[in-house]
Amino acid sequence: MEWLIWLGAAISVAGLAGLVWCIARVWRARRSGLEDEALRAVVQRVMPVNMAALMFSVIGLMMVILGIFLG
Repeated sequence: MEWLIWLGAAISVAGLAGLVWCIARVWRARRSGLEDEALRAVVQRVMPVNMAALMFSVIGLMMVILGIFLG
């Protein structure tokens, strides 16, 4: 079950990279001095990516735990 641990770790890292991208995207938008409506539009576009990245991280961590239990 070592492959399940490594696969889960890779999926978690991909999810973490997505979360970092979301944070960086919103941070850049805030620093650029956008108006409230424009900033809200950026956050609304980033939100689905953020939720998907969070889901990937959680699924990857569950795979790691399952691989440890089964291994």
